[in-house]
Amino acid sequence: MQLKAKITLLAVVPLLLSLLLIGVAMFDQQLTLGHQTRALVREAYMEARRAELRHNMDLALSALQSVHTAPGQDGATGSAQPADDATRQRLALHALGRMNYGPDGYFFVYDQHGTVLMHSRQPELMGRNLWDLTDEDGRPTIQLLLAKARAGGGFIEFPWRKPSSGQTVPKLGYVTLLQPWGWMIGTGLYLDDIQHTLSELDEGMDRSIRTTIGWLMAVAAGGTVVISISGLMLNLSEHREADAQLRLMARRVVQSQEDERARLARELHDGTSQTLVAGKLLIESAVDELHRQGQPHPAALDKALSRLNDALLEVRHLSHSLRPALLDNLGLPAALAHLGREFGEHTGLRIDTHIDGTEVALPDEAKTVLFRVAQEALTNVVKHAQATHVDLSLSFEPGQIELHINDNGQGFDQAALRAHPREGIGLRNMRERLAAIGGRLDVHADRARHPQDPHHGTLVLATVPTQALARLLAAAHTRVPHVTPDTPDTTA
Repeated sequence: MQLKAKITLLAVVPLLLSLLLIGVAMFDQQLTLGHQTRALVREAYMEARRAELRHNMDLALSALQSVHTAPGQDGATGSAQPADDATRQRLALHALGRMNYGPDGYFFVYDQHGTVLMHSRQPELMGRNLWDLTDEDGRPTIQLLLAKARAGGGFIEFPWRKPSSGQTVPKLGYVTLLQPWGWMIGTGLYLDDIQHTLSELDEGMDRSIRTTIGWLMAVAAGGTVVISISGLMLNLSEHREADAQLRLMARRVVQSQEDERARLARELHDGTSQTLVAGKLLIESAVDELHRQGQPHPAALDKALSRLNDALLEVRHLSHSLRPALLDNLGLPAALAHLGREFGEHTGLRIDTHIDGTEVALPDEAKTVLFRVAQEALTNVVKHAQATHVDLSLSFEPGQIELHINDNGQGFDQAALRAHPREGIGLRNMRERLAAIGGRLDVHADRARHPQDPHHGTLVLATVPTQALARLLAAAHTRVPHVTPDTPDTTA
């Protein structure tokens, strides 16, 4: 890593860490403040509700006290008579039933066994025993209310159906025991409104946290962008120079490889191939001599001759693969046509080769790279595509030269291939070769996008702009031409 890149990194990392720590601290403080505010609001609300319930219960008990001491009426004379206990109880229940307040405020009365004596908002419960009634958590609601009343009365939270909405919501109840009748008298206020208020507080807190985090992210992004742009501006010229040096080195490596390929091709053509031809001629002469003498020749000579022919064909094939003489003598279009015929003869593929546009002179480097790309692409087709037809075309277009290799095979999953560094070496080599001369490689073969079509094919597209070709031609005089075989081998 270059020094300027390290300096940029050392500037960005502390900035991001500082903003991260500030964000964590602010996030924690906002959460703490939000929880404290929520607790204070709930406690103030609950205290106000408790005071309201105590006041309502005091009013109810005062009304019951007047009923408990009120005399009855004599039906015959109309004079005041002492009221019996049943009459007082009936009057008390009637008075409590009329003491509703608000849309959902009311009183309820139960006896010690859990039987409903009065419920003004749910008259269908009158006379029912709810001793075994439980909430969704399995708690006995009426038993808990009675226990609280027997213990001297007080507040208790329990779920109950709200008359105005018909939904079961939390309720704050206040119960007490009325002596001497042994009644549990209670009232309560529903708590769904405080839940709504607390939910709004939570949403406001979340919005505030999101806004704070958004500002911190914006500051972090802005600072990173400023530092990165500064680093890029400082490093741009050096990067361009290094990239140019890297491209030149890559071209020299490729040129060295091609020179060595040409030397090996010449050695195979002029040395090994000639030796094999000489051996083949000697065996054929021996067989002819035996035939002239009327003697049968050994079967081993036929096998030896067959092996020599195979070896000769293999040597010629290797020689052409290493460096086809047609590429240097007749140009890229002829070399591609020969390559297509050769692959077709050896593999049985139908390969159609055609040239589009007006042919122009190409630098040796460009011819070599495009030929190697076509060679590697056809090799991949044979190995992996399971194709039956390949279209190989070279297009001379305004502004660029394009090489198309399109097959009707099964394609491949490019994402899966990129996930395995050891796979796809051929594609990487093609990209690196083209990048070294200023071209690019595009591959369209994503099998994952065509799961129902096993023969959607693969398209390999190599593009070299004319500006890159001009640069190669300008630099051609600085390089030593590669060595090629003395004469083209037209026997293979």
